[in-house]
Amino acid sequence: MTQLALVIDLDVCVGCHACVTSCKQWNTSGAAGPLSDFDPYGPDTAGVFFNRVQTFEVGQFPHTQVVHFPKSCLHCEEPPCVPVCPTGASYKRKEDGIVLVDADKCIGCKYCAWACPYGAREFDEDRGIMTKCTLCVDRIYDEATPPERRKPACVNACPTHARLFGDVHDPESEVSQAIRSRGGYALMPELGTRPANQYLPRRAMVAAGLQDGAAGGPAAAQPQLPSQAGMPPAMADTGECAAATELVRESESLLSRIFGRMTGGVASRRTAAASAASPTSSTRASAGRACSGCGCDKAAAAGAVADLAQHAGAASAAPQLAAARPGGR
Repeated sequence: MTQLALVIDLDVCVGCHACVTSCKQWNTSGAAGPLSDFDPYGPDTAGVFFNRVQTFEVGQFPHTQVVHFPKSCLHCEEPPCVPVCPTGASYKRKEDGIVLVDADKCIGCKYCAWACPYGAREFDEDRGIMTKCTLCVDRIYDEATPPERRKPACVNACPTHARLFGDVHDPESEVSQAIRSRGGYALMPELGTRPANQYLPRRAMVAAGLQDGAAGGPAAAQPQLPSQAGMPPAMADTGECAAATELVRESESLLSRIFGRMTGGVASRRTAAASAASPTSSTRASAGRACSGCGCDKAAAAGAVADLAQHAGAASAAPQLAAARPGGR
């Protein structure tokens, strides 16, 4: 059986809301509309939206990412909203698997909204009926529309091609191939609703271990940087190791120049030399404490920078202290 669905690529969705506005425009002027709006430009905006984009921040600082998450009806293969409808207004089409609402039968009891675990149902207060995403069923079968445009309005409007549309039961379709290669997943599969719509994970999140990806697929196999070619796997992290090493080297050089220009008595020079040696020796000693996998010393780099700031202040104060001593020494 054919099952039409959307596959959304979270890796390229930028949260522009083009899908939201195009969905609103098409369905308001089409068979599903008009869709109500209440105070659309005020602080308490409300209304009917078949498609919404929610934005989240994931991870822990400083390793955080912003994820834009489009959400609409998932057109489940076992939709819980259908059997609870007392009038049969909610139904699933056999020919293409799209879940729809018959407005003529709907009495606005909201049973389907309570049954939907995804919050995908939208109650139209003006008409007193339940509404939802239709996958633009009035558009995808319209023979007056050019074949390449017979897709949901949100798919045609997406500037980054983050939304794919097709038959997820056809193993050769674009959506099925994307799901296989990128490790596509459905929302809350443990509920047994078998959502038809699926999501492609972000490659960066997969690489960071924040999300699972397809084994061997592009989501799991991250390309190495050109400068990392030929390096052992443990050394090819992202170039941070080389940057840390360079930072330590520059810090030691700066400290050497600063304390070389310091003036004062022999005791001051000895104190400065000891201070200058301290971060260098600690840096070298801590080189044995390798960071995971590569042997670089990122912690030493951070410590050297802190020591640099401290000793730079001492260096700038040294001439003033010498001038304040009796006899100018």
